[in-house]
Amino acid sequence: MPDAPRAPRRPTAIARHGDERVDPYYWLMDREADEVLAHLRAENAYHAAEMAPLAALESRLFEEIKSRIEETDISVPVRKGAWWYFERTREGLNYPINVRAPVEGDGLTPPVVDPTTTLPGEQVVLDENAEAGESDFLSVGVLAVSPDAAWVAVGTDFEGSERHSVTVRPLAGQAPLADRLEDVYYGFAWAADSRHVFYTRVDEAMRPWQLWRHELGTAQSDDVLVLQEDDAQFTVSVGRSRDDRVIVVALSSSMTSEARVVAADRPTDPLEVLEPRRHGIEYGVEHLVDRVGRAWWLKVTNEGATDFRLLARPVEGGEWRELVAERPGQRIDSVDAFAGFLALSERDDGCAAVRIVPLLEGEDPFGEDLLARSWLVEGDVFPRTVGLSANPNSDTPLVRVVLTSMVTPYLVADVDVATRRLTVLKQQRVLGGFDPARYVTGRLWVEASDGVAIPVSVVARRDRVTAGPDGTLVAAGPSPLLLYGYGSYEISIEPGFSSLRLSLLDRGVVFAVAHVRGGGEMGRSWYEMGRLAQKPTTFSDFVAVARTLVARGFTTPSTLAIRGGSAGGLLMGAVMNAAPELFRAVVAEVPFVDVLTTMLDASLPLTVGEWEEWGNPDASATAYRTMKGYSPYDNVRERDADGRPVRYPDLYATGGLNDSRVGFWEPAKWVLRLRDANPENHAVLKTEMGAGHGGPSGRYDAWRDEAQVLAWVLSRIAPEAALDQ
Repeated sequence: MPDAPRAPRRPTAIARHGDERVDPYYWLMDREADEVLAHLRAENAYHAAEMAPLAALESRLFEEIKSRIEETDISVPVRKGAWWYFERTREGLNYPINVRAPVEGDGLTPPVVDPTTTLPGEQVVLDENAEAGESDFLSVGVLAVSPDAAWVAVGTDFEGSERHSVTVRPLAGQAPLADRLEDVYYGFAWAADSRHVFYTRVDEAMRPWQLWRHELGTAQSDDVLVLQEDDAQFTVSVGRSRDDRVIVVALSSSMTSEARVVAADRPTDPLEVLEPRRHGIEYGVEHLVDRVGRAWWLKVTNEGATDFRLLARPVEGGEWRELVAERPGQRIDSVDAFAGFLALSERDDGCAAVRIVPLLEGEDPFGEDLLARSWLVEGDVFPRTVGLSANPNSDTPLVRVVLTSMVTPYLVADVDVATRRLTVLKQQRVLGGFDPARYVTGRLWVEASDGVAIPVSVVARRDRVTAGPDGTLVAAGPSPLLLYGYGSYEISIEPGFSSLRLSLLDRGVVFAVAHVRGGGEMGRSWYEMGRLAQKPTTFSDFVAVARTLVARGFTTPSTLAIRGGSAGGLLMGAVMNAAPELFRAVVAEVPFVDVLTTMLDASLPLTVGEWEEWGNPDASATAYRTMKGYSPYDNVRERDADGRPVRYPDLYATGGLNDSRVGFWEPAKWVLRLRDANPENHAVLKTEMGAGHGGPSGRYDAWRDEAQVLAWVLSRIAPEAALDQ
């Protein structure tokens, strides 16, 4: 094994609020510098040398992953207008092929599609493999068929920069257009005339801040700037309502929302402000046309409700009326409106859930006490995840859902709202004889340092963990264990199935997710208790979970690995500093570890918009001190309280040269500082030189990446299992 790469230390002083920090690797932020690129290539060579002895295991894991997946497959067709839309994947191809076929029959029952043959009249909308060509990376950030089904807008990114080039392509045999829209972000919406489109663009800090309108057949230079959001804490997004009648423009910061709308059939009209922004008030809106043709606005808001409530009012005007009051701990995430019912996405006992609310006939579709006649779509296993699938049509008796658990492969079903009957359309097939009875899943509760109970989702082979009659999980003895965490942005890490994870479980590794505060699993207050000044709670929760798993005999520090990415990478770095003796190995993917330096630099992508999540250390000395207290890069320890050298767990870090969310330099600087702190600290870094935040884009490349990570983890916490396999 060659020596770990080193880099020159060139101290740069960064001062705020009477405090000065010295950063020896600040110079690594220059992605254009030859010296920086040379260092990243040296790190990649060191990573390759690290992985060379594991090549056979990595290859076996990749073949296992591939062998469980139906490489030639189709998604469940989704009807929109006169067409069924679906995706095909084919063995040996990295990307999906997006296709459509004419609707036949009752228009409700999806056609049964043979993955190896085509349907009558089937048409390719976009073959992403042909689009990628010889490129190493492709992301399709825009794929939108026009309302008349004659055109498709395709936005491609070949670098991972999240800036797309959009072309509009014919689907009905008409002549191609020369239209090309450059520098387009993810937001995109067609007007009803299939002639105008709306799209968003980003500023230099990668903040979507402008809404533009384009007319087909004209140059982009003639496009109309419809809206520009100058408040750097707000972003702009755009979409069309399910009933196709309204274009909705959302302007939002981390804690404030505003919606502006325009009729989809009058795209050149000015936008109308639906509800002016008020600091701290969040809301999302849906447009509903009920069975008698009356139009309504629905609003999910936190005004007067920590866990949000649902209101409605007629589009023509009037007062907002509360339909569903706040239910503490059962946060309403969103409402989806259909002509005959509503679908609420909410939290139920810490899990994602879908609640169906039938509407009434007549002038008042809501009636009294919606909850009394509502019901949950439920799975058979707990903890579980239930969510809405693709539901593009507003006038339908069915709602499509997705159900999964850690032992339940993803299941797509149509639910008949009138009868509550669930019809399974497709369940993820795991090749090679997957038997869910071999595994056990359940939930543990761990007491945090302040007494709050933290939920932990667990899955394991049944001989490693057992479940008692009351569902309590008991370890059969210490096992290798991989603990995952995130805990930011009110994002919930849902317990779902992964066939890739079976390569760990079958080797006796227990997998667990710590649903720490800062996420949204237990409602809005769960998030509030892990952000801004209370951010350290996220880290102490995770450490408490790890210590409890050891104390209850599920694992030992020498066989415990942890994993997290992006803001979850911050979590990894913070807990490494807090309890380095507790973990054997850490996987930190595109980790946000240089928190204070990044949040002090308003010119960097996303910084200003993130101040409501983390605090503004430039303006607030308190926020500065809080961040300095937990920023992983600033808190790498050389010695413990007794003066002994600190030995950190082994680290596997990743970055992306084109990452616009977490700068590649953050993990690059971090691994250098860990090596500086103690020559015995072992850290490797893999930087994708042609990709961004999400890593490789092709499915085979992603599987190879995962096989590599799993091989490294097994070599640390289960070396005997790694060798036996």
